[in-house]
Amino acid sequence: MKKATFEWDEEKDRENQSRHGVSFVTAQQAFLDPNRVIAEDIAHSTEENRYYCMGFVGEGVLTVRFTYRGNLIRIYGAGYWRKGRKIYEDQNKIY
Repeated sequence: MKKATFEWDEEKDRENQSRHGVSFVTAQQAFLDPNRVIAEDIAHSTEENRYYCMGFVGEGVLTVRFTYRGNLIRIYGAGYWRKGRKIYEDQNKIY
């Protein structure tokens, strides 16, 4: 299996760390969870398809907002959000 390649805007990474306490380097780990959940973000962009990856990282479920750009995964947001945790738990039947 080919290793995923990630990219992001450095300024967005700094903003995300300030607002949500999560770096995009850490956010990559959500994709390693074998039980991760990928869902399409139908509410935001009409110019490109955007997605959420919900995966267990550290002591909780991390939600990563991303898009595909060719062979790259471009991260544009990440945080430990209740909605992402609920979706992850529902999909993995965790109670």
